[in-house]
Amino acid sequence: MRHFFSVIANEVVADGPTFEVHDPATGRVHALAHEATPAIVDRAVEAARAALRGPWGRMPATARLTLLRRIADAIDARFDDLVATEVHDTGMLAGFARRVAIPRGAESFRVFADLAQSLMNECFETPTPEGAGALNYTLRRPAGVVAAICPWNLPLLMLTWKVAPALAMGNTVVVKPSEETPGTATLLAELMAQAGLPPGVFNVVHGGGAGSTGAALASHPGVDAITFTGECATGRAIRAAAAPSLNALCCELGGKNPALVFADADLDAAVAGCARSTFANTGQVCLCTERIYVERPLFTRFVAALTRAARALKAGDPFAPDTTLGPVISADQRARVLEYYRQAQLDGAEVLTGGGIPELPEPWRGGSFIEPTLWTGLSTDSRCLQDEVFGPVAHIAPFDGEEEAIALANESRYGLAATVWSRDGARTMRVAASLEVGTVWCNGWLIRDLRAPFAGMKQSGVGREGGRHALEFFSRVRNVCIQL
Repeated sequence: MRHFFSVIANEVVADGPTFEVHDPATGRVHALAHEATPAIVDRAVEAARAALRGPWGRMPATARLTLLRRIADAIDARFDDLVATEVHDTGMLAGFARRVAIPRGAESFRVFADLAQSLMNECFETPTPEGAGALNYTLRRPAGVVAAICPWNLPLLMLTWKVAPALAMGNTVVVKPSEETPGTATLLAELMAQAGLPPGVFNVVHGGGAGSTGAALASHPGVDAITFTGECATGRAIRAAAAPSLNALCCELGGKNPALVFADADLDAAVAGCARSTFANTGQVCLCTERIYVERPLFTRFVAALTRAARALKAGDPFAPDTTLGPVISADQRARVLEYYRQAQLDGAEVLTGGGIPELPEPWRGGSFIEPTLWTGLSTDSRCLQDEVFGPVAHIAPFDGEEEAIALANESRYGLAATVWSRDGARTMRVAASLEVGTVWCNGWLIRDLRAPFAGMKQSGVGREGGRHALEFFSRVRNVCIQL
């Protein structure tokens, strides 16, 4: 039985009650994690504050960025261990972990080291009444102690999107991974210490959210900035907890992402792309497609082809190379998704495929597997078309013309991402400019450049991650004026 401890100032903290960590593919307990009490959270924040005043705060930027690249190398060196830990914690397919979750996590440290090294400050020549003039120039300084509260769907990758730019700008960090997936954050703390990161720069505290570790961290007066990825309700709670301290806050809060497939699209490419964007990581990516709108002349053929693709998915052992669908994160999440399946039928949906639990042999029978599911026939006001389900499911509906497609896509309280499938370049640009989302992919999906901004509109988030936007969030600009 593995144990995942909190890590403060590069030291394991064995205090606190334990809680079970389940393998979603089997339902079995595969590890115990040690919950951080409020006193342990205090220690973590104090250690982070001390590191700001210590060697980390005095370290030249070039040395700091060299350490980030060394951390990326350490991730590469422990690649297989990180993959195995991520798969057991989340149930994601090992192939997905090897292609996406772990290598892109290492890439985050390299990319943000490069971006921070090339970040420019400003300088202005300012006239003065006596004629000598003045120079106004800017300096960037760390925001301070950053609380990073991370989700369970892509634990290491989403953590690095926050931690890499925070460290690049000289901050110290206290990370609270999801209680469902504590493993890779704990391993990363070990790797960072081995790479030479000074004590207190990167700290990990484990536990739940409301009334537990997350609440203690979000409301802590020693925290200067909070970055969070997760559901809207938790984001609102964090925002309320942070309000008394007026902390800077960046939240990415999920979406109900549309795909628009026009009649002139490459059918095979659109079907393959929508299958991937709907069912990747069992639909548990905030960028996954849950609403698919197809122009009427292509609708029947598209529905038949995507239904075949969904039926071809094979659930089972996440480590097996022929498995193409893993479990959802937990039995509770499966029950939540199944409730939407039932609601869709009550609302009059036609179930094209799926809608239940697959029959699997042991030990996978005890896992949180669920059938990939496609619906059609729902009205736009159905809860199943308004709420984020966060499972392997999408609704398909026809549209007539560009204006209707845009209106349907924008009919949501969320605005995270969208995909557009068309051979008409002018159309893709027109539609992309009209969609109320933070990211639009045209004839592709999940092509992520860490230099580009990332987050959503409406209830999909506050602030921006990625590129200079992340570096700006994790720094404070100081103006210096010199009268000549």
